Amino acid sequence: AGSLLLAASLAPAAEVPQQTLRQLRESGQILPLEKISAAARAIKPGEILETELETKPGGYVYEVEILDTAGAVWELKLDAATGKLIEMEAED
Repeated sequence: AGSLLLAASLAPAAEVPQQTLRQLRESGQILPLEKISAAARAIKPGEILETELETKPGGYVYEVEILDTAGAVWELKLDAATGKLIEMEAED
């Protein structure tokens, strides 16, 4: 089983305290990591390598890196509040 990382930043190079992440989840501003992981795998099956929470104008975005069965790494950007796909691209 692969490891799952959650790195969250609200400002460049600043880590969000776990308590803040919990508050964002509990207030409904972001989905729990389990739901984001399931949404990402439904779009691109594979092993999740890394998950990051970022702030963008108008809200939060999860960036999820997935290793697919062919060995390619994909970056998916999902709306943190809804889980909807914003963007998907293959990593070089």
